[in-house]
Amino acid sequence: MLMVGMISVSALAAVGLSMQFMMVINVLMTLYVVGGNAIIARYIGQGRKKRASALLYGLGLFAIFLSIFVSIGGYYGSSYLYELMGASPDVITEGSKYFEILSLGIVLIFLDSLLYNALSAAGDTSSSLYIKLFSAAVNAFFNYVLIFGHFGFDAYGIEGAAVATLISYFLSLIAYYFLLRRSGSKLNFIPIVKINDIIRALKVGWSAALDRGISSMSFLVFVSIIAAYGTAGLAGYQVGLRIEGIAFMPGFGFSIAAMALVGQNIGANDKIRAYNMGVISGRVAYVFMGSVGIFLILFPEFLVSFFTKDQLTIVVASQYLILVGLAQIPLAIMFVYSAALRGAGATKTTLKINFWSLWLFRVLPSYIAYKMGFSLVAIFVIMNIETLIKGIIYWYIYQKREWLDTKV
Repeated sequence: MLMVGMISVSALAAVGLSMQFMMVINVLMTLYVVGGNAIIARYIGQGRKKRASALLYGLGLFAIFLSIFVSIGGYYGSSYLYELMGASPDVITEGSKYFEILSLGIVLIFLDSLLYNALSAAGDTSSSLYIKLFSAAVNAFFNYVLIFGHFGFDAYGIEGAAVATLISYFLSLIAYYFLLRRSGSKLNFIPIVKINDIIRALKVGWSAALDRGISSMSFLVFVSIIAAYGTAGLAGYQVGLRIEGIAFMPGFGFSIAAMALVGQNIGANDKIRAYNMGVISGRVAYVFMGSVGIFLILFPEFLVSFFTKDQLTIVVASQYLILVGLAQIPLAIMFVYSAALRGAGATKTTLKINFWSLWLFRVLPSYIAYKMGFSLVAIFVIMNIETLIKGIIYWYIYQKREWLDTKV
């Protein structure tokens, strides 16, 4: 995003908008990832490593099959997607170039997500850390080379950014392959397909996928409302969202911890410990995210200035960061407790919460505010209020403990 922002505001908006499309594609990944996580964690908790490894292999084949259809749709429908979001012609042109290339490597993204999440469910987050550090370094290097044209390469601009992303995913998969072949790994490469386990994973995953699908559609509608305020407004929102990702990381990390530890302890039939793991993960997450939130509130313009020099974009992104900085603690609660529920297999519960919260408290009020002529700041305020409401709901559901008895 930093490097693309040096090309133009439209390129910045295009890449940011493509991430919204990836959220929709994540719906299909959720279908096999979340269910796989819940069952793999339980198998590890029961000491059944071979069964967990066989499930991982079967889900890998399923991911490859699914990715073929997504690649075809993404490649031939990229420009239509940007048009559907109401993007300006320059954003559509830049975005189509980027997303067409990205679509060709969907299989890499699908497999990477599966392996990352499976190892996390098994309790091995350190291996993924080193692989992701390597992947990020590779991505940054090839972005520099291919976007601007260095070391004898031509400057490919936004298309170079897409190619760099796919190269990093490809090398990540090679690293994961050798990791799974290693005898001391939490999971191994066992080419056995257990159809019943795959079906079980998909049964758990379909609710999570539907949940993610509804959430993604709501976000797309929400972003299309923001896009109606112009390219600078859209770019400002995307930049703010990426910077907020700094605050997301602790919440994301401890949500993975909660999902894995809750699932493993339920598998070991220790429900009290499973409940406590979610509580501890939540406390650490909201301390970290709350601290980062203070930094977002105090230094928004400084952070945004790394991404763009366009003054209107800086103003919008800064307004976004100040407001979301205030919502980091309820966001942390939402991250961790929703992940804990998914780790227990209670995906139907998270589906209901997210559906009603996003559409009733975010999308509908935002649309009304836009039609009534309110500024973009009002849309960001509505977003914060919805986050607070959802955090309270998840806290209430978690305290009731009924989700601990979910059957998968």
